[in-house]
Amino acid sequence: MSERPTTPIVAVALDGAGWHPAAWREEAARPEALTDGAYWVNLARRAEEGVVDLVTFEDSFGVPVDPFADPTGERTDRVRVRLDAELVAARVAPATRHVGLVPVVTTIHTEPFHVSKALATLDHTSHGRAGWQVRVSALGSDAALTGRRDVPDLTYEDYLAGRGTDYVAAQFAEAAAVVETVRALWDSWEDDAEIRDVATRRFIDADKVHTVDVETSWFSVRGPSITPRPPQGQPVVTALAHATVPYELAARTADLVFVTPHDDASAASILAEVREAEERVGRTGQPLRVVADLSVVLDTAGETGAARLARLDARASEWTTDARILTGSAADVAVVVAAWTDLGYDGVRFRPAVLPDDLDALVDDVLPELRARGLARTAYDAPTLRGLLGLPTDVPNRFAAAV
Repeated sequence: MSERPTTPIVAVALDGAGWHPAAWREEAARPEALTDGAYWVNLARRAEEGVVDLVTFEDSFGVPVDPFADPTGERTDRVRVRLDAELVAARVAPATRHVGLVPVVTTIHTEPFHVSKALATLDHTSHGRAGWQVRVSALGSDAALTGRRDVPDLTYEDYLAGRGTDYVAAQFAEAAAVVETVRALWDSWEDDAEIRDVATRRFIDADKVHTVDVETSWFSVRGPSITPRPPQGQPVVTALAHATVPYELAARTADLVFVTPHDDASAASILAEVREAEERVGRTGQPLRVVADLSVVLDTAGETGAARLARLDARASEWTTDARILTGSAADVAVVVAAWTDLGYDGVRFRPAVLPDDLDALVDDVLPELRARGLARTAYDAPTLRGLLGLPTDVPNRFAAAV
């Protein structure tokens, strides 16, 4: 079993012009560049300058909406476009060297075979820096985009109120089956299946390429993959979770879970819930890495974070989100990170309110403060994302014969 990282994990969540709905209207924002690959390369490189462990790229099956302020997606003062996160990560991969690349890739309406191939390709092109943030596409509006299945007409408010419990449980059970199938496809090629022997005219050893033969009530996949086993063996699987059923999905399938405490008390209770979920599902091996999401509006030259947030809210509406919103200085951020690390968290994922402003403040001010307190890495000390996160790097292949 690998040791856990000696310093907290630091991640940055990249989304559009920033996580605040008015971010795209800021002076330094570049709304015209949101569909330009160079924009995402520059953000990822900036994060890499800060020696962060990984960046995540947001995505959704349907048009992005704010489930708190605009669940119907009717407001026109919000960013309503996204590129495909996995393809963005693929664009960023050759332009970076160290930082982990973790796109959101949705389940339910996407084929496990294609998800597996895309993420395995990302791991190859990044030389072992790929991850996956699993997201369940459970809304009726998502299903309507393909028309391939009928789902209950439930809203985001219905989910928050606990309606549709059986349906939600079924969607997360399907998502777990998707992840397990993707993982099996990653193993469908043994590490030495490619022999490329010109003399014998054999490119592969067919005995080391395996079918997976998955049959579920939702889909069937025979396999094998057409993409050789990823460099990491198993790219890092992550999930964002807010409640019991998602915690259990993460405990069954993921290496790392992002959670959303709002204060120290909820941070402690959420961590306990995650550990209880691990026990309920009978998780073995590595414990889940638990990383807390923290939305940040940081002090900048000439303007405090609190003043910036007030100005941003005046342009749109009061920012309501699932994660804690922290305004203030690098020292203020470090106090929270230290407190949550002391509780047992493995790290923090920052959600910059405005890009590039808050990313710059993270790299230039917050990360040096964290490093000074031993709360962030000083250098990249492993070539793969699994290595950076302290996960096993020699991952057995389920189909390989025991020796």
